[in-house]
Amino acid sequence: MEAKKAVILTRVSSKEQEDGHSIDAQKHRLQEYCIRKGLEVLQIFEIVESSTRGDRKRFMEMIAYARRYREPVAIIADKVDRLQRSFREFPLLDDLVQRGSIELHFFSENTIIHKDSRSSDRTMWSMRVLLAQSYTDSMSENIKRSLEHKRRIGEWAGPAPLGYLNTRDGYGKSIIEVDEVRLPIIVRIFEEYATGAYTLSEMVDKARTWGLRSKKDFYLTKSTMHRLLQQPFYHGEMEIKGEMLAHRHETLIPRWLFQACQEVRLGHHKKPFKHADKEFVFRGLLTCATTGRMITADTKKKTYANGNTAEWTYLRGWKPENPEKKMWVREDVIIAQVEHVLSCMGIRNREFLDDTIAYLKETNRLKKAHHTIEVGQLKKEHTEIQTKLDRLMDLRLDGEITKEDFEMKKRRLKDRQYELTQLVHTYDKADDEFTKRMEMLLNLTHEAPKIWASSTILQKRELLNFLFANLQLKGATLCYTLRKPFDSFLIDPESPNWRRGWDSNPRYARTHNGFRDRPDRPLWHLSVIAKAVFLP
Repeated sequence: MEAKKAVILTRVSSKEQEDGHSIDAQKHRLQEYCIRKGLEVLQIFEIVESSTRGDRKRFMEMIAYARRYREPVAIIADKVDRLQRSFREFPLLDDLVQRGSIELHFFSENTIIHKDSRSSDRTMWSMRVLLAQSYTDSMSENIKRSLEHKRRIGEWAGPAPLGYLNTRDGYGKSIIEVDEVRLPIIVRIFEEYATGAYTLSEMVDKARTWGLRSKKDFYLTKSTMHRLLQQPFYHGEMEIKGEMLAHRHETLIPRWLFQACQEVRLGHHKKPFKHADKEFVFRGLLTCATTGRMITADTKKKTYANGNTAEWTYLRGWKPENPEKKMWVREDVIIAQVEHVLSCMGIRNREFLDDTIAYLKETNRLKKAHHTIEVGQLKKEHTEIQTKLDRLMDLRLDGEITKEDFEMKKRRLKDRQYELTQLVHTYDKADDEFTKRMEMLLNLTHEAPKIWASSTILQKRELLNFLFANLQLKGATLCYTLRKPFDSFLIDPESPNWRRGWDSNPRYARTHNGFRDRPDRPLWHLSVIAKAVFLP
């Protein structure tokens, strides 16, 4: 470690977390760490922003601040996932580390990344980012599923249409209510337009005369009026990804009035695009290295004179020497190249293996602790609501509240209980996905060919997405870039067939030659790690 000066990074993802003690706790731990290490703290950056969305303005301000100094500056963070939860910032941070401009200190993981770090430490850093991103992606996917479920039961998620207001009830639950001020104007717009006597421009003028403004206090434009008249929410339906679903919020107009306006508008509905029923391994994953276009697949059948049939899948690309001409490559030829890559993964360094086993055990322990705390809080709130429901029933039995108040309060409490149940399910699903990803990571470099051979087409596609950042086809040769940290797992083969496709393309030769130039890079035998982590 060379740095004598440091900046402290404390980060939470939302305003709600900021109101708690997370930032203060991080700050206290990291200040004590700097005192122990003899580091002079230049500045403390308290950041409230997502590490996976947006431009991360405060994060970039911190990086710019650290780069002002000619001497190395240590960036002190509680854990890797406080600094980054994706590989988006990895090239920037890695470049600054390699040049000696910064060091990265991760308190909880007891790790320091600097320009002279072992390759095993650097790979461990990239692996921590991979697991953090995997957990975040899984949470995001499951929250999306939860939102879709809410919509299926008739609850709208997101900003309410003009004529409705997003509010919260006495229990803090987000609800949608009718905007009593705009309601009569919205109804009048539909009634007037349904007569067929007015154009959209004339309806815009009428709305202005009636005093209708958007929620941002602007008068409606013609395009806004056009969207308003096509909004099915007003008559009791909501459109989600092209699907019409009934909602349980109050309606503003009857269905027949909405349909009358559509007839006046003389709109037409386009038929939705329907994907082919057959699934292909590379569909949507493979592009042409020559033209940049998507590689498509098609199945050809042949019937022989004896009545037997045979079937082959071909990939359609473009000739490298003549991009105007198409060419067809057997899918199994490209699959064989993928299998060759999967077979070239292994381990050579026992010390690195031991470090990895220890890290993965600690990662699994921290994940379990986090999951237990979060789910425990949700279950505690669920129990508290059940107690309130029991008390509410007692009040109703004693005649202290009316039936209407009882039903309203009961519905709100039950709705919140349902949300909590869904959140617990979301955390459990994320935990399962995290475990599955770790198991996949542990086994890939030893049993990747076996996993591939036993997978369905959909599982093969998932595996390709997990391993490869880029897949391209140049003629009949597969060109690729592995995701981090899998680029560290690959053993560089010596066969001429392996090099042929890369050396002919400098863009890919640079990535490939990186393995030949660094033969001492430690690799992992993750099947052994899997046994150490998951078996008693």
